[in-house]
Amino acid sequence: MKRLRIRVTGKVQGVFYRASTKAKAKELGLNGWVQNAEDGSVLIEAEGEDLNLDKLVEWCQQGPGAAQVGGVEAEEILPEGVNSFEVR
Repeated sequence: MKRLRIRVTGKVQGVFYRASTKAKAKELGLNGWVQNAEDGSVLIEAEGEDLNLDKLVEWCQQGPGAAQVGGVEAEEILPEGVNSFEVR
């Protein structure tokens, strides 16, 4: 199991990006959180199986239909062992 910190830039606030990310994470069996950042980006920390994390990063490049993703950055961080995925 590993954990990623993901930053998504572009028009990603006010387009249901957080709610859609939570639904996708649950579908993939991932745990962690998603929140809006003050700079207009969306921050995600997710942990789980490598393949499913890769699928989440791939999904983040498109996001929900109304999003206009400008970029996605992901870095591996230490797992925390959380048991849910929440919108902050």
